[in-house]
Amino acid sequence: MQNIFTKTGDQGKSSLANGKRLKKSELIFEVIGNLDELNSWLGVVVSHLNNDEAFVEQKDFLQQIQQQLFVISAELVKAKNSKLEKEFLKKLEIKSKNLQEKMSANWHSKFLLPGGCQTAAWLDVARTVCRRAERSLVKLNEQEKLRPVLLQFINRLSDYLYVVRCWVNEQQGVEEKLVN
Repeated sequence: MQNIFTKTGDQGKSSLANGKRLKKSELIFEVIGNLDELNSWLGVVVSHLNNDEAFVEQKDFLQQIQQQLFVISAELVKAKNSKLEKEFLKKLEIKSKNLQEKMSANWHSKFLLPGGCQTAAWLDVARTVCRRAERSLVKLNEQEKLRPVLLQFINRLSDYLYVVRCWVNEQQGVEEKLVN
């Protein structure tokens, strides 16, 4: 078995997939870290969705999203043949629209306090981490032009996470707490 630590980062530097060494304080590593944290929170959500057959479709799609977050990270660190496909963005938009159509007519008419059932609360955390990842991705885009689909995907993802959160609460019969 290969040892997990290489000691190559002990001096505060790390490598991109193309071999370029950079300080760990570079924005690219902040972006990758934010995407990694988002992926971890989605893992928490998926683990909670495992307990209910009503959420199999959302669990499966969130796992697909987790895979795409790895693809995005690989693309950002210049890995060969790793690119987020525009078709997945379209799929995300369709899944979001389909869930919105399944909810009651006024589901989005008020500002809601984060929370509800436990799974919805974890989705709120994932959504806010997604927004942080988006802000850092926008900063990176200002430094080096990224493909627009990356920014579009992360923006749509936070919207999707909000929709799933509202849908989960509705499915669980949780009454939303409105912002006064």
